[in-house]
Amino acid sequence: DVATEGSTSRVRLDMAVVLGGSIYLFEFKVVPSHADGSAIAQLRDRNYAEKYRRRNCPIHLVGVEFSKETRTVVGFEVETV
Repeated sequence: DVATEGSTSRVRLDMAVVLGGSIYLFEFKVVPSHADGSAIAQLRDRNYAEKYRRRNCPIHLVGVEFSKETRTVVGFEVETV
């Protein structure tokens, strides 16, 4: 199960993937040149996992940051909540 731009009344998530009994919530950010942790921070700060907690399975937050300068992945963080 994959959903892009999943939303609730308060937030808009870039992508949610339900796979093998786990949920993966993705946030993608373009940053000037170096990773700054803003993608994973947004997942935490906006509490995107709340919508999925009733499923009672592992939830993994995945923050991916792309450099505007080099157009490559410069940051990738995963956190299980």
